[in-house]
Amino acid sequence: MLPDDVTGAELDEEAREELRTLPKDLAARVARHLVMAGRLAEDDPELAYKHARAARRLASRVGIVREAAGLAAYAAGEWADALAELRAARRLGAGDEAYLPVMADAERGLGRPERALDLVKSPEAARLDQMGTVELRIVESGVRRDLGQFDAAVVTLQIPELRDRRLRPWSARLFYAYADALVDAGREEEASEWFARSAAADRDAETDAAERYAELEGLDILDTEEDEDGEVTETGTEPGDVTPEPDEASAEVPVEDDPRAEEEPQAPEVYRGDEAVADAAAAPAPVFLEPKAENAEQAEQAETAEQGEDAGRDEDADAADEAPESRDEPKGASGDTGPEGEGRPSA
Repeated sequence: MLPDDVTGAELDEEAREELRTLPKDLAARVARHLVMAGRLAEDDPELAYKHARAARRLASRVGIVREAAGLAAYAAGEWADALAELRAARRLGAGDEAYLPVMADAERGLGRPERALDLVKSPEAARLDQMGTVELRIVESGVRRDLGQFDAAVVTLQIPELRDRRLRPWSARLFYAYADALVDAGREEEASEWFARSAAADRDAETDAAERYAELEGLDILDTEEDEDGEVTETGTEPGDVTPEPDEASAEVPVEDDPRAEEEPQAPEVYRGDEAVADAAAAPAPVFLEPKAENAEQAEQAETAEQGEDAGRDEDADAADEAPESRDEPKGASGDTGPEGEGRPSA
């Protein structure tokens, strides 16, 4: 059932242009179904997919329609349909490599991780824009976790965008995926840091990064509720428990600016032979490392001792400067050199 207030004119100009190959009345009906599919994609993906399929039945030879049907199927979890529709869209010239991450994720949903990795390594993947590349890496990381390649899943996401100084549209999802991979790799302390970054970057609350952060830190989430009298009460926590909100600024600080950060090897751009991303890029070092207390104490003691030795040498030098010039001293003791420039032995 199509609402009366949906005319089809809501579609963008490029989509309407492609629908002009259809009779006018038919194009209008197809356009209205596509508008509804777009509107319902997030809130009711099942109904959105029904509208997309209705449009497909009316105009199966229009690329933009098959593309919309593929995306709607993906949102509804219909992996096989999503792949079929997006492949058809690509044949019709509508769905280019931009939808490669969606197709790879659909292969993953069908339990075919090897096929997903084939798409990751395909020539088309090299032509993706920055956002598409990030999305494909996120999918690949999930695929490698499915295969039990947990270190490789971490290395896969060690890309320049992970260390970007500014927040980007993909920042929250990338930080979250990296934190999730760290958890599976047994690096929970670092994962907590990245869940905090994701929560700070996730201003639309699209992920549960804050909850994952609280879980790893052993914190309770504070929920506020209004009673019948309009008074606000707190639930879901013990008295005195406080859940600190992640510092929003932390999401905008690149890893290399963090004083605790250590350099990690970059993941290979092309995985020739794979071998779980070259054995996880030769075992990357943890991102965040706090110096051990005993090591820090030893370093401080060594520095103090070295400063004491320097002070002693300075005092000896001052005493030598103040000594009388007539002092009889064996040659060679002062470091005089012979004719060949070699130091003479002390007397």
